[in-house]
Formats: sequence, C-alpha cells, structure tokens
Amino acid sequence: MVFRKPPDGGWGWVIVVVSFFTQFLCYGSPLAVGVLYLEWLDAFGEGKGKTAWVGSLANGIGLLASPVCSICVSSFGARPVAIFSGFMVAGGLMMSSFAPNIYFLYISYGIVAGLGCGLLYTATVTITCHYFDKRRGLALGLISTGSSVGLFIYAALQRELIDLYGLDGCLLIVGALSLNILACGSLMRPLESSDSPPPEKPCVDRVPEQYFVYHEKEKTVEENISILEKGYIDEKCVNNVPDFKQDSILNKNVLSSINVNEKDTYKKKVVEQTNFCKQLAKRKWQLYLNYWEETVVLFKNKVFSALFVAILLFDIGGFPPSLLMEDVARSANINEDDYRMPLISIIGIMTAVGKLTLGILADFKWVNTLYLYVTTLLMTGVALFAIPFAKSYLTLAMLSGILGFLTGNWSIFPYVTTKTVGIEKLTHAYGILMFFAGLGNSLGPPIVGWFYDWTQEYNTAFYFSGFCVLLGGFLLLLAALPCWNTCTNQSSKLPPNTYSYKVASSA
Repeated sequence: MVFRKPPDGGWGWVIVVVSFFTQFLCYGSPLAVGVLYLEWLDAFGEGKGKTAWVGSLANGIGLLASPVCSICVSSFGARPVAIFSGFMVAGGLMMSSFAPNIYFLYISYGIVAGLGCGLLYTATVTITCHYFDKRRGLALGLISTGSSVGLFIYAALQRELIDLYGLDGCLLIVGALSLNILACGSLMRPLESSDSPPPEKPCVDRVPEQYFVYHEKEKTVEENISILEKGYIDEKCVNNVPDFKQDSILNKNVLSSINVNEKDTYKKKVVEQTNFCKQLAKRKWQLYLNYWEETVVLFKNKVFSALFVAILLFDIGGFPPSLLMEDVARSANINEDDYRMPLISIIGIMTAVGKLTLGILADFKWVNTLYLYVTTLLMTGVALFAIPFAKSYLTLAMLSGILGFLTGNWSIFPYVTTKTVGIEKLTHAYGILMFFAGLGNSLGPPIVGWFYDWTQEYNTAFYFSGFCVLLGGFLLLLAALPCWNTCTNQSSKLPPNTYSYKVASSA
C-alpha cells in the first residue's frame, strides 16, 4: 500500500481545519499555563522555580520526545495516534484537578499532557504534509496558528473558569473540552491507495528471502513416513510378494533416515537464522555509525553549531515571559482593575501575527532569512532587558506584544535550517535542534523562578534571560558573517545509507 499523489485540496482542507482545532485544543492550556501558575503558587505554597517546572515540562517534553513521537506516527498512522493522544491530553488535565501536591502535577500536567501534545503536533503536521505539496507552506502556516489562537483564548477562558468554579473545576472543564480532539482525530483519514502495487523494499532491509520466510511447507515426519509406507505397500501389492520381516526392517530404516534428515534440516535452519541475525545486526550497526558520522559533519558547519547554541539560549531566555508575565505584573503591584486583557492573551495573538508576517517576509527573495532570524533574537534580548523597567500595565502589554511577535520566528526557523545545512540534511539537523529547543523550554522558566526565589525580585532573572538571548544572537551573527556563502554552498558527501527520522516542531 502506497500513498497517492497529494491532492492539494479536497479532503485536505478538512485535514487543515481539524488540525487547526487539534492544536487549538491541545496547546491552549499548556501555553496559557501562566494563569494556572499563579493559582498553583497559592495552592501549594512552593517556590516559583519548583512550580515553574509544571509549565516548562508541559511545553518542553513534546520537543524532547520528538523522535519518539515521529516513530509512533510512522508506525501506527496519524489517526490512531491523534485519538490516543486526545485521551492522554484530556486525562492529564483532568488528573491534574485532583493533584495533592506539585509533584503529582509534574506527572499529570507536565509529562502526560505534554507528551500527548507532542504526539498530536507530529500527527497534524505529518497528515497535512501527506495531503499538500504545492500549498504545503500555506497549510502548515494555517494549522500552526491554532496553538497561538488557543493561547489567546485559553488565557481569558481559564481565568474566567477559575473565578466561577475554582482551580479544580477549571482543569476538569478544560480537560473535557480536550476530548473534542477525538472527533478531530477521527476525521484524519489516511491518504492511501489499496490498489497500488506494493513498494520495493529499501536497500537497507534487503536480505535474501531464505533468511526471512521458508516459503515451502516442510512435511512432518509422520507425513513422510505415511507417503513412503503407501508407496512401499502399493509396490508390494502389485508384486504380490508378502514379506513382513523385510517390511519391518524397512520401516526402521525409513524412520532412522528421516530422523537424520530432520536433524540436518534443523541444523540448517539454525545456521541460516544465525547468519540472518548477524547480517541484520551488522546492517543496523552500520546505520548507527552513519548516523553519528552525519552528526559530526553537521557540527563541523560553523553556522549550524552557532544555530544550535542560539536556539538553546533563545528558549532558555525567551520562553519564560509567556509563563511568568502574569506573575511579573502581580509582583509589580499593578492593580487588577487596570487589566483590559490578560498579558498572556496579548502574547498569544501577537505570536500568531508574527508567524504569518515573518513567514511572508521569508518568501521574498531579497530577504535573507538567517539575518532576519538573527534580528528577531537581538530584538527579543533588548525587550527582555526592558521588562524590569516596566511598572504599568500599558508598558507590560506593549512588551508582551513585542515579545509575542518576535516569538513568531518559529515559522522561519525551518527556512534557516534548510539554508544552513541543505535540504538533504534538513530532517536530521532539525531533529537535533528541536531536541535542544525542548531542553531550553524545560529549563528556562525554572531558572527564572529560582532567580526570583534567591533575590525576591524579577529584575536579575530577566537580565539573565536577555543576556542569554543576546549572546545566542551575536554568536549566530558572528558565525554567519564570514562564512555564510561557504557554509551554504558546501556539498559534503553524505555517508551511504544515511539514517534520518522525522520530528515535531514547536508550537
């Protein structure tokens, strides 16, 4: 069974709609976890650093497990994974309403719900790529805004639900809403053709057929004896020569010869299976060696090495505002009556605007996407340095909008990676970068929270965040300026049978 040619429309637009709502439903609460963060601080009385682990795990665990998520989608298909992940997200959110302590939330909200979000993101991106080719960029752009719209709506929704039903009731209702992912997942019909000829075996898996299946059915000892006895009896009947003694001796000889043949056949099978295992292990080991050889080649690229450092530092410093901005406003003693819109909602809607705007800019030929990405990093660092000087809601709202717009640089990150390593190495390189992006997402908020616990103010924490992002931006700029042309035009030959895998993008 093989995939048909992408239709670039038709049922594909249904896939875009359900993928949009899937990301809206699964990422809405984890991205707007800043509202819940304040309630958990009051409910459990733990430090800000320890409490921030809940939100950071929920957003980072999906990226850290992106290779596993890709393997699951490739093995079972997008629809089964989406339905199963819908139960994970809904179950994790509902379990969190019964959390007796912060450690329970690490498992229920951080790992269970976070891993479900990672699986759903991979499933939606994979099924969309199957249905679209020429319009793939547009389709992926539309579904990626689902998480940003979810952040915008869920920030206000969760605050309202907490006022009406309390923290536990809010998590139960949000978890129940996530069950709609099951309906969305059921519409992710795979693009397959049952009447197509089976695909040819990959070169890696080509092993002589005799090592896999014994096509010829071997007869048992009893069947062989019955056939020989029948032939011998027929021959005796034809010749009318009754010889019971010779018949008995012949039967014993037949049994002994068949037993010998049975042992030889068994030994032959053992030898063949042993050879098969040796060949398979040798091939798999060669694949792993080729994978690490390709990894070494990637890190010899100066721009890629700088990009790896930049994405790690950017997520350590740039992700905390989306989680902690509400607590920053409360720590600045801003009156709640001045709130016209939750700061997290502003970040969410401006992230969607930033994704679309930066994505459109990246399509212009005169725009260098690497320099555009570096610009967003440097501007993000400056905005983070300005947060400690914001003492009013209006100032924090403006900084939230700027940070949200610049965070939309996720939409151009695949372009930057492609220009850096080339399309043939994109999958492998993107997987490495997304792993470290998830690591940054997981470490950033707790680090900022620990700074607050030590100093009892956010100024030092955001100075540290701004320094991390600026350092990553300057390193990437320095690596790109002298060797941009040589790095993009180099054509390092890939090792044979190169191993690669698909991965999820960040929300």
